[in-house]
Amino acid sequence: MPSGGAAARAAAWMVLSVGSFILMAVAARQLSGRMLTFEILFMRSLVGLLILLALTPRLGPGAFATRRLGLHVVRNVVHFCGQYSWVWGIALAPLAVVTAIEFTSPVWVALLAALFLRERLTLPRWAAIVGGVLGVTRPGAGAVGPGALVVLAGSFFFAAAILMVKSLLRTDRVTAIVWYMSLIQLPIGLAGALFGWVWPGLSDLPWILAMGATSLTAHYSMGRALSLADASFVLPLDFLRLPFVAVVGLVLYGERIDARTLLGAALIFTGNYWSVRQETRSRPAAPLASPVRSSAGK
Repeated sequence: MPSGGAAARAAAWMVLSVGSFILMAVAARQLSGRMLTFEILFMRSLVGLLILLALTPRLGPGAFATRRLGLHVVRNVVHFCGQYSWVWGIALAPLAVVTAIEFTSPVWVALLAALFLRERLTLPRWAAIVGGVLGVTRPGAGAVGPGALVVLAGSFFFAAAILMVKSLLRTDRVTAIVWYMSLIQLPIGLAGALFGWVWPGLSDLPWILAMGATSLTAHYSMGRALSLADASFVLPLDFLRLPFVAVVGLVLYGERIDARTLLGAALIFTGNYWSVRQETRSRPAAPLASPVRSSAGK
């Protein structure tokens, strides 16, 4: 357990992270009916790139340095697929459902790491996998809807991107990873947007700015929180996104969440939380890998 001061600072950073993620989801929903998903992601990358350029003097030399440009390119193609699925899913499913399914990324990370990196599937990791599978299927809920399937596919792409970021962080700074994310995904989004370009109106500009700014503040804030406290302390705070986004969805869009969705979210949370807590106890250095999730997600 972190000290009182560190815990308070970690909690404050997580409040900012949670707020950023929720605002990002609302901005994506507001823009999804106005322009193509490709254009939304292009605008997000453009704003993020401009913010990073403005901050360059404060970041210091070597902030964007890399010798692994090829891996950055592959990682960002995969990550773009995840972001595309996430924005598309937001247009198809309630915000709370999208947020709940996002938390299955650790399930895919564990499975992909076991398959490609020969990492062992421990009992805590199996708990996360079982909780994630049960949470998505929501016992007794019937077939999984198309929106949930799209977001689930996005979680898979995010997980693959996480594994590549895990490798990149051995040599590159987080600022370089975020920089190349904006730089590489910018032309990808533009190429797709040209087939159905819609000039943004004045009413769209605040949401475009929010998408770009929160794409940086959400991950940076979570990274700062994880640098101050163990993942077992930070993770439950991250899951506060679900009840808050459910309230936002209800107030702004009239989205009501049924008991089965809440049960599914609880199963996903329980499996992930127990997994992280057990691995943190058994391997104190493990939390250092946790910020990978924050720098590779949306």
